[in-house]
Amino acid sequence: MKSRNAAAVVLAMIFLTAPLPSGGQEGKPASSSDNHPANADVLTTQKDRAEISLAVYDTNLAFVRDVRQLRLPAGAFSLAFEDVPASVNPVTVEIRSLSDPGKLLALEQNYDFDQLDPQTLLRKYIGREVVLVRREREAGSTKWVETKALLLSYNHEPVWKIGDEIVTGMAAESYRFPALPPDLHPHPTLVWRLENRGPSAQRVETSYLTGNMNWSANYVLTVASDAKTADLEGWVTLMNNSGASFNNASVQLVAGEVHRATPPAGILPRPMAMSAAAPLAPGIQQEAFAGYHLYTLGRRTSIQDKETKQIRLLSGTGIPIERYLSTEGQPYYYRSAQGTGNAMKQPVRIYYRFQNSAQSGLGIPLPAGVVRLYAPASRGGPQFIGEDSISHTPRGEAVRLYAGDAFDIECERRQIAWQKISGNTYEMEYQIALRNHQDVPVTVEVREPVGGDWTLENANFKWTKLDSSTLGFDVPVDKNGAAMLDYRVRVKW
Repeated sequence: MKSRNAAAVVLAMIFLTAPLPSGGQEGKPASSSDNHPANADVLTTQKDRAEISLAVYDTNLAFVRDVRQLRLPAGAFSLAFEDVPASVNPVTVEIRSLSDPGKLLALEQNYDFDQLDPQTLLRKYIGREVVLVRREREAGSTKWVETKALLLSYNHEPVWKIGDEIVTGMAAESYRFPALPPDLHPHPTLVWRLENRGPSAQRVETSYLTGNMNWSANYVLTVASDAKTADLEGWVTLMNNSGASFNNASVQLVAGEVHRATPPAGILPRPMAMSAAAPLAPGIQQEAFAGYHLYTLGRRTSIQDKETKQIRLLSGTGIPIERYLSTEGQPYYYRSAQGTGNAMKQPVRIYYRFQNSAQSGLGIPLPAGVVRLYAPASRGGPQFIGEDSISHTPRGEAVRLYAGDAFDIECERRQIAWQKISGNTYEMEYQIALRNHQDVPVTVEVREPVGGDWTLENANFKWTKLDSSTLGFDVPVDKNGAAMLDYRVRVKW
């Protein structure tokens, strides 16, 4: 075994003569008399935590407020603050005393992210003496041999000085270190140099931004058999990959695009008066603030590192909904002669739309997310019929969902005329055939993105100019029947 591989032997084989740092006991504030790293006078861990709150954004960002009850010495001292995320943004960290704000001053701040592992520990011992533990065979038996060696370098593998010799590639089963280096922590640690001019017992708040925390909304829309009403359930999926766990935390979810040209520490929300919305799940409140929307969980919850948690967000029943069919042309159809003698197939898409209003049984801002649609079959329970994503949808706006393409409705188009009228003016005529193989009549919305400076010369169905470049028709098709849309348009480019 190469010695560089021996450095990766299980951490349990690394023996330390000095104890690892540990925090205060449950309910006991940390003090300078507790075990602490050699470079800190006071150590605090999550055992000292009195309150933890999270504002999680849907942009892989979270704002954390961590309040701890501490005993602090008078004058200047160092505080090691453990149990912070590995993804913390150090430049956003703030510390202040809630007990006596003007009496606790921060002089320096460090973020120690070198964590305890065999390779890091070896690198910290460059220039110092380490004991190499090796296994040797002698007279049919195994014995363990300890050798003191000075670690000169550790790039790709260790370089040792043993006695008067420089040694490389020396195999070792494990290494023994006399003590833990003062700047090496078992966990990511914030270290402050503070000056306390106030009392010993204080409630201290630390706030910071961290990455690798995110949330998204997921919805289930169950459409009734007549496709006229639907029930909606919304769930929040909360993902924590920040490198820290948050136990018994108050959680708020922020929906909206936060501009991050500069670190937004300090602009994040404090508790505000809430306005409850009818369809929200029990215990969840929502409010508008600073152009965003805030959803507050009414109960505390624990979010472990590397955990994905789902929380019910809202529920609405009997929501009026419309199912409709639509087919759309392409802008390039109107740029040149089209066709090879065969009709061009065009999908007929199935959409559902409803209004996000109190009259519809909703009326709260819907966070962006994925909506999965279900509908009852003639036998059995509801079946999955498609899914679509929605953007942030304010109260009073419409929601449109694309479920999939219709199986029993065919659409084909032909360009039956193309004529150049002048240098940049053309006339073209289209026929769009719709065939309905269902036992019920349907209406298909036909949308034609003509573009340019256009006028409709003639059409066999009523038409609407939907915008400057879109021509619209609503074409009814009988059950097990067919319909043919025929129109001629003049376009000037």
